[in-house]
Amino acid sequence: MPTFEITTASADDIRMMADWAHAEGWNPGLTDGQAFFAADPCGFLIGRLDGVPASCVSVVRYGSGFGFLGFYLTRPELRGQGYGSRIWATGTARLAGRNTGLDGVVEQQPNYRKAGFDRVWTNLRYEGLVPLDVAPPPGVTLADARTLPFGQITAYDRRFFPAERDGFLAAWTTMPGRTALVALSEGEVQGLAVLRACRTSSRIGPLYAATPEIARALVSALAATDPSAPVAVDVPDVNPAAVRLAEELGLTPSFETARMYTGPAPDVDHSGLFGITSLELG
Repeated sequence: MPTFEITTASADDIRMMADWAHAEGWNPGLTDGQAFFAADPCGFLIGRLDGVPASCVSVVRYGSGFGFLGFYLTRPELRGQGYGSRIWATGTARLAGRNTGLDGVVEQQPNYRKAGFDRVWTNLRYEGLVPLDVAPPPGVTLADARTLPFGQITAYDRRFFPAERDGFLAAWTTMPGRTALVALSEGEVQGLAVLRACRTSSRIGPLYAATPEIARALVSALAATDPSAPVAVDVPDVNPAAVRLAEELGLTPSFETARMYTGPAPDVDHSGLFGITSLELG
């Protein structure tokens, strides 16, 4: 009989998981794994069949009461044989008692509902080339996020995410191959956006802003770092202004997921959420 063993994933395993995610059309960032590992080193599981990677899942804990599930994948030729369900059971046990979120692809959403997840909104990935000459509104300036005290960044992020994630944010905003910008008005943060290199379109996430005009300026400034490259934003339809902005920028929908939770929808600032951070960690 073949031997199936589930262990904590190594940094190399997480890079492999990103390759699997890319094959599914998720287009993760080229260096996302390093930030993911910083979020929760024990939160990534790999299932090996006779020593060969067969399935995976991420079950990252945030604080004492929240978790996020992602990277739920089985190699295509091994699907339907129970290896996915076994790593799912192990992973969800690690998040027992926590309100858990995930971003589920369309075909898996019925299964997630059976597992106790309820849809809260739909993420629509919009991508393409955007205008590069959009100035911020009067009184608002854009700056490198790394020039701000880190506490300002984490405090602002908490308005849009259900739990603290300082270690993750520190890596997410500073790693090579990405640009992080903040919008400032009288010293107060009015927007945050991070651009990271991916295998196809560069991804912008998170995209937070006090107004659509600020979000537009952030997207334009980030896109200007590589004017010939398309960008992609995973836009939550719970914020209609974000959907309108993506369409006004001329971006095209290309991929869809649903944000789902096992418990009550967290109380976050939907009006300022113009793009989620990632499909894998929320």
